[in-house]
Amino acid sequence: MTFNLFLLTLPTQGGHKHRLPAPNNNLKQGETDMYRIQANPSGTRSIEVSDEHLQTIKDHNLLEGLVDSNGIVDEQVLEKLKLNIRSLLESGDGKDKALLDLCLDVIYHPNMKAFGLKRLVTLFDEWKANNGDEQQPTEEA
Repeated sequence: MTFNLFLLTLPTQGGHKHRLPAPNNNLKQGETDMYRIQANPSGTRSIEVSDEHLQTIKDHNLLEGLVDSNGIVDEQVLEKLKLNIRSLLESGDGKDKALLDLCLDVIYHPNMKAFGLKRLVTLFDEWKANNGDEQQPTEEA
């Protein structure tokens, strides 16, 4: 499996730009792929997203119907996602470790704004297209 996902473009001196490579497949057992999404237009802030985070988004259908038909992702959409997750956590007694990790690492990350959410949606769509049904279902305790 190869990953051609989401290269982060960073500005450098002299106006030139360089790209960070997409995640590689040379992982040791137990390690996961990490993706870096750009969190602001200037590229000075980023958020790391793992395969587990993306799988959690898929398992809970967190992005399903989140963005309106106009396709605009703004702070209200981010707030709607946070409220949906908060509701899931409250109804499940907060025992879903994967959902808690997603909240702490991505959704409630200090750098997460509407721009970052738009990048997360794009990353998730690409990840879902590349992984399809290859991901095995997680075991529930």
